Amino acid sequence: MPHLLEVFLGFSFRRSMIAAILGLAVPVCLAQNPPQVTLDTNETLFTILASINACGYDEQLKISDPIRSQVRAEIARAVHASVEAQETANLMCTYYHEHIQPDPGRTLAQYVSLALLLNGPPTFLPKMPEGDMPPDVVFVVGFAKLSTAFYEKAGLHGIWQRHRDVYNALTERYHAPVSKMLFDTEIYLKLPSSGYLGREFSVLLEPMGAPDQENARNYGPNYYVVISPAGTALKVDQIRHTYLHYLLDPLALKYGAEMKRLDPLKDSVKPAPMDDAFKTDMALLVTECLIRAVEIRTQGAKTPEQVRLEGVQQSMEQGFILTRYFYDTLAQFEKDPAGIRTAYSDMLATIDVKKEAKRASEVQFASQASPELLHLSRKDASLLQIAEKRLAAGDLQSAQELAQQSLTEQRGDQGRALFIMAQVATANRDMEGAQSYFEQALKVAQEPKVVAWSHIYLGRIYDLKENRDAALTQYRDALNSGGTLPEVKAAAERGLQKPYEPPSSAQEAR
Repeated sequence: MPHLLEVFLGFSFRRSMIAAILGLAVPVCLAQNPPQVTLDTNETLFTILASINACGYDEQLKISDPIRSQVRAEIARAVHASVEAQETANLMCTYYHEHIQPDPGRTLAQYVSLALLLNGPPTFLPKMPEGDMPPDVVFVVGFAKLSTAFYEKAGLHGIWQRHRDVYNALTERYHAPVSKMLFDTEIYLKLPSSGYLGREFSVLLEPMGAPDQENARNYGPNYYVVISPAGTALKVDQIRHTYLHYLLDPLALKYGAEMKRLDPLKDSVKPAPMDDAFKTDMALLVTECLIRAVEIRTQGAKTPEQVRLEGVQQSMEQGFILTRYFYDTLAQFEKDPAGIRTAYSDMLATIDVKKEAKRASEVQFASQASPELLHLSRKDASLLQIAEKRLAAGDLQSAQELAQQSLTEQRGDQGRALFIMAQVATANRDMEGAQSYFEQALKVAQEPKVVAWSHIYLGRIYDLKENRDAALTQYRDALNSGGTLPEVKAAAERGLQKPYEPPSSAQEAR
């Protein structure tokens, strides 16, 4: 059966130099060719956190940077001076108090998550459909509209502008240590570049939060660390942990077969105190163990070996049972010229499952584990985001199972789930199944990209069935539904110019 061209929703990677020793992006250079690693501030994050401060969020106010109290005072004066600002504040703050969590850290975390998934001022519209948002964002998504009104009536943009010099100074203070950390990390892993096309790592500084709390997120290809600076402490270790995820997560997703080989180790960690996500996702567990091993091995030359081994043991006792394996394996890695991208497959291949299961059986697990800094997409994101990652990694079975689960449980965007099912059928050369799923997706899909690509692939199917009139209709519909997307426009125009022909074997090999 002829092979349909697979839709390209996976990650592609681009090599780029570390830009003047990771010349971390400043706002003025983001207009053209944006770098993948940025250290910055963000008006959306400021708006959301300033708004909850206006509603009584006081956590660790006394030890926060003085700018937090200054902004709070200016907002209070602006609200007092305007009846409209008072009315919007009342509505917003009622909502805020109805959504306070018992744990202050979770209260802040949900609003950080919300801010990261909103577009910029003045509308602050969500970046994705509500059905695709993580649960913590869905819980407070209504706050976005209320804070948008408050932003206008209380003049938050003016307050933000008045304090730009202070915010810029905070960024400058972090610039050198963060740059050094990123550089040293890449030197250790022997990576030629940190710039992956379509992926971003952002460190955002916002003093309107509690300074003792760090929030890191992974939403699809984008990684964020949100820090509330105060005093002299620079939380570089926390930033590095997320940066290691940024560098190493994509490697784990490339080796689905090897991860399945390690699945028996899941039984060994069932009693462990770590988060359940690590017990069910082998790629997540492997990456976390490797990251912890890297962190321990790079503690500094003056750290005694016994102290390092104690750190390894503590990691094992929390459930990260491959930490010792990676700690020992990295000792050899440090001596070889090969970088982590080259060495990674051998690291996985030489894991002896029986040996590691036996080693794990000898570990007495702790009663509790330290919380994971990074809220990972595989943990917090929708089933469909996970399914798309699995599809991009070539794990068709897992992608299909997750998409089917989304359909069965009616979780997330059903059109998007059907589109993933169609892609799996396409990859399996099941033309009839692909056609059926694309047609079903068009009946319920709302996302323009999903609608447009469904039309394009239906057009290609009709071309392969020698039904040119039906194919032309689909290509035209694709232009009408998603013609502003360059890749859609190009694909649809090619389809209108001539019938689709599947790639040759040589082309597929390339």
